[in-house]
Amino acid sequence: MTKTEALTALEKEMEADDTLPLKNVSYMVFGEGNPDAEVLFIGEAPGFHEDRLKRPFVGTAGKLLDKLIGEIGWRREGVYITNIVKRRPPENRDPEPEEIEAYKPYLTRQVEIINPKAIVPLGRYSMNYFLPEAKISRDQGKIFWVDGKKIIPMFHPAAALRAGAVMETLRQSFRKLPELILEAPVSGAAEITPQTATEESKTPSLF
Repeated sequence: MTKTEALTALEKEMEADDTLPLKNVSYMVFGEGNPDAEVLFIGEAPGFHEDRLKRPFVGTAGKLLDKLIGEIGWRREGVYITNIVKRRPPENRDPEPEEIEAYKPYLTRQVEIINPKAIVPLGRYSMNYFLPEAKISRDQGKIFWVDGKKIIPMFHPAAALRAGAVMETLRQSFRKLPELILEAPVSGAAEITPQTATEESKTPSLF
């Protein structure tokens, strides 16, 4: 089975799962992009525009993400984009812990199928999915190794649209992303954990 076939099968399985929260509230936004992508971007949950079009990151924040991807010479079609929760919470509220937990097995399998070189969580909720003790203002733009996977958390584009300082930080982090993707773990070193990151950022903790 190819990666495309495996992702399609997983999407159909999710659609048929009546136990998943928000099923009767909004459409499922599974994710899109290159199944062989080296970089996987993960947001928190679909918003209004994403729910309407059944595609991730297509609103204002999505347009900024596309621009940031283009500024480093990449194309949206070359990466993969999804969310930790696949359906829009009512009124665009933050996803509840039980919703994140319910979708977790499917996201785990989605990540396993794509098997990217790096995962880029966008925002606090997706970052804490992989790094429960991390703080977005302190740890964004840094490399963490979790279960052998390279995790590079970054601010959510929506947060950058609300604060100029966050926008500049996000742009700087994106410019470094191609180099960070290539960076290998130190041989024999233990996996990096959020607690090892001690440098405090002056950027406010947003999203």
